[in-house]
Amino acid sequence: MSEPRETELKLEIEGSDLAALKSHPALGDGDWTTRRLRSVYFDTEDDALRGAGYALRVRHDGDGYVQTLKGPGASVAGLFDRPEWEWTVPGPDPDLGRLDGTPAADLVGKAGVAPLFAVEVERAIRVVAHGEARIEVALDQGRAALLDGGGRYAPVNEIELELKHGSPADLFGLAREVAATVPLRLGVLTKAERGDALRRERLGAFSKAETLHLDPEASAGAAFQAIAHACLRHMRINEDALLAHREPEALHQLRVSLRRLRSAVSLFGDLVADSRTPDLVATLKRLSEPFGDTRNLDVFLAKTLPAERERRPDEAGLLALEKHLQAERLKAYDGVVATLTSAEWRGFVLDLMTWIETGEWLSRPAAATPARAFATGVLEKRRRQVKKRGRDLDELEPEARHRVRIAAKKLRYGSEFFGSLYTGKKAAKRHKAFVAALSDLQDHLGDLNDIATAHTLAADLPPQAGAPASALFAAGLTAADNEARSAKLLKQAAGAHETLVDVRPFWR
Repeated sequence: MSEPRETELKLEIEGSDLAALKSHPALGDGDWTTRRLRSVYFDTEDDALRGAGYALRVRHDGDGYVQTLKGPGASVAGLFDRPEWEWTVPGPDPDLGRLDGTPAADLVGKAGVAPLFAVEVERAIRVVAHGEARIEVALDQGRAALLDGGGRYAPVNEIELELKHGSPADLFGLAREVAATVPLRLGVLTKAERGDALRRERLGAFSKAETLHLDPEASAGAAFQAIAHACLRHMRINEDALLAHREPEALHQLRVSLRRLRSAVSLFGDLVADSRTPDLVATLKRLSEPFGDTRNLDVFLAKTLPAERERRPDEAGLLALEKHLQAERLKAYDGVVATLTSAEWRGFVLDLMTWIETGEWLSRPAAATPARAFATGVLEKRRRQVKKRGRDLDELEPEARHRVRIAAKKLRYGSEFFGSLYTGKKAAKRHKAFVAALSDLQDHLGDLNDIATAHTLAADLPPQAGAPASALFAAGLTAADNEARSAKLLKQAAGAHETLVDVRPFWR
């Protein structure tokens, strides 16, 4: 059965800005067509549809009912490209017989489905011309609500740009033009995912990177797009969590998502290098630099300082140091929030997304290279780097150890990115062992990096910064105590490196 597809860019907006959108000159003039939509989402008792990436809904638009099945696809960071089936049905209940011939039929089987949540929005629609494209603009304002009687709901304020004809480049061009004057953020959650997160009490919560599944038959260019989209999705989920709660783990995951993205650009190297790449990488590094400084304070306060307090429970200066650094952390988080809420950051994310989808690099022959062949070459090269740089690890100077840590991190991310390209039980077993050995090495090198961070924080606390003398003394004491642990950690890191070198690569 053929799979009709939709290509749609989703953007999130504050409800108070929707009125400004309706009159935006880039969205044309004339009347908007307005409808009230109520969509009820269904799944099996064991969430079989959600687990396989499908969403089943029945929508009422005032005139009748439409049953829709949406399948898994490239719906990871704002741009949604996925299989979709639609049928007219007589009432609010799904007709499961219509699923015959779709992959969802076996998932539902004889178990049946039940309603879980509803999304009710007022939708204003207009079709506009931009460049050579015709784009349907839909402004949705409403809410997702659970159907369990508990009264839990979440607002839905979105603009969806669906490409009816033309190039995705025009889709992004329209989004960028609108975003120049109205605050828009890349949307990464479908309405089904938003309702499901509400149901599982995960809406607005931090999230770790999701397991990436690449098509073993994909091109290297398509693999990069899938990886980059996954990084942006990871970033946006944790950006929202951080803005909502200022949780240290949300900041940590936000940084991880950006490190993974920068590593992906580095791993793909010349394949994705075009006229825009250097500026985008430089801007990402500049804008995200305050995130690292703030994370260092989090780690020191949550990990380094409690360990020092256990070693020296009678050292009064540790409390003064903690209070001073807590105040510094509050200011640092203010800076992070200022960056994430700035027009520059929002515009940069859209520019990054545009480059991923429409960059010059996509037209080069190298982008058509089979992903698995490309990945094997990259992983071999990065493994050789880690092996060579990590020789006699316990005798290396701090700067050389730092290079080993960065090389190991890129190899770890590459192994996670490309793992699904190597199929079969043997490859999966080797992949698990290889990543575990890499993780062990990273943990030891990370502990050494925390020691270096403690030194930096102590050095950055001159008396004129407002820290009391007792805090300065305690900072120096903490740095010295941590330095005393370096020799043991270096031995452990060297052992972890030897273990990694002995583990058979999963790609061979």
